[in-house]
This record gives sequence, C-alpha cells and structure tokens, in this order.
Amino acid sequence: MPELPDLVVVSEAFHAALAGRPVIRAAAPAPLSVRGTPAELAACVGQRLDAVRRRGQFVVFEVERHRIAVNAMLTGRFQLAPSGAKSPPRTALVLAFGPRAAGPPDAVAWTRAAAWLPADDAEAEVRYRDPTQMGKVYVLPAGVERPVPGFGGTEQGPDADSPGLTLDVWRERIRRHPGELKPLLRNQAFVAGIGNAYSDEILHRARLSPFRKRSSLAPEEVDALYEATRAVLAEGVAILRARVPPTFESQVRDFLAVHRRGGQACPRCGTRISEVSSRSEATSWCRGCQR
Repeated sequence: MPELPDLVVVSEAFHAALAGRPVIRAAAPAPLSVRGTPAELAACVGQRLDAVRRRGQFVVFEVERHRIAVNAMLTGRFQLAPSGAKSPPRTALVLAFGPRAAGPPDAVAWTRAAAWLPADDAEAEVRYRDPTQMGKVYVLPAGVERPVPGFGGTEQGPDADSPGLTLDVWRERIRRHPGELKPLLRNQAFVAGIGNAYSDEILHRARLSPFRKRSSLAPEEVDALYEATRAVLAEGVAILRARVPPTFESQVRDFLAVHRRGGQACPRCGTRISEVSSRSEATSWCRGCQR
C-alpha cells in the first residue's frame, strides 16, 4: 500500500506539475471506486486546481469549490501523463488539466525544473488506477457533507512527519494507546501515514519487536521509537524523491532493511530475518536485535 513516503513524493510532484491549471476533463471509468455523483465530478471542470496535498494516507486535490480525496488502500496507484494518452487498465479516475501561466511558488525545491514536469503551456493528466477497486475516490463539493472513513475528526492523529509531532507530544499520545507495537504504529488515530512496510522498518531501527506491548516500553524505548519513526520516514522520502519520478505508479521498496526480506541476513546483526504472513501482508523482523 502507498504509505507516507510514497504519498509525500506523489503529492509534492503533482502539486508542482498541476497547481494553477484549470480542470478540463473529469471522468470516472471505474465508477464503483468513486464516492460522489457524476454531476459532482463533472462540476470540477472549469475550476482551477489550487493545491495537491497529503493527509495521512490520503492524497487530496483541492480545486476552487471541491476537494477530491483519494485513499489508495492496498493496490491503488497514481500516474502523471500527457493529456489524451491511453489510460492503463482499471483506471478509476482521470483528471485532465489545461495550460497555466506559471508553476506554484510553493513547489518543493526538488521538483523545480525537473525533467518530468509537463510544460506550463501543455495539457496534463492524473490517473488513479486500482486493479482490485479496494481504494476509494471521494468527491467533496463545498457544502456537501459526505463521510470519508479514516479522514476526519479523531480518526486521524497528527501526520507522522508533522513538525507539530514533537517528542513531548509523542510521549503524551502514546500513553493513550495500548496493544502491540506494530498495530500501534499503523493506527491512524495515533499517528497518520504509516502502513505495513514502514512499521516494520521503524521497529527494526528502534530495535523493538513488533509484538512488544506498548505498556512494556521503558521511557528511553518510547523515545527511541519516536526517533526511529522520524528518521526512517525522512530517509524514505529522500530516496523516493530521487528514484520514483517519472513513473509515479511504481512502488520502490528494494532499499528497505527487513520488510519482505524473510530468510535473509539482518543488515545489522546477521541473524536470519523472521517473517510471518497474513493474507497479502507480512511482518518481518529480526529476533537477534529486536527485543
């Protein structure tokens, strides 16, 4: 599933490529994935895209009077392409954009003058595709109340990379959440944006077993988990910025230390990495150095 580092790169790149452009076409080739009426989606046409943002595991396209929030879940992927190019199979949403005067002044530095950026005087498209239709697209016109599971209120804690998530805030929040550490990290109400793969990586960096109970952690282990969370996510974002564009639908995970590396040697202590699988997900950890 796309996680915080994947979605940071997608949202930063799409904001740089598309913000300031008018929507010239909005289509839902796979409407079962879309929550909203055809008329609401069509009403996006003619509106300017103000921003593309990430919140937790959602990518949000903010147009003048609408928002479109996409939760890619396990199998959803995004693509940036020239307008009119053939869409891949199982495309659920297509947003086509016209020319603009100039790119957004708040584009992140790594995106500026990138070779994959569409020219300002050219058209461009975003496609969201999902072979299983597990992910969902929520069309949210201004003034329309539509529930978006996992998106609002207390369903989302602070983003795991938020500057506001200080060590003191982390210490205070983690006390409210019992249970094992891996489900805790994946609990979007605790902190938002972490999924299956990066929870494995964070716990390996912190030298903590995924099956430890939060209540068993010493204060220094709580702090180590915080430091590992921030470091692993920041490193992941830096690597993906360099390796993902222009194929934004690709999911690069080959640099991860333990996730999906069951049977291989731990890069820290050499112990064979353990792995247990449940359906399409796996938990990978080192019995030698994660306690």
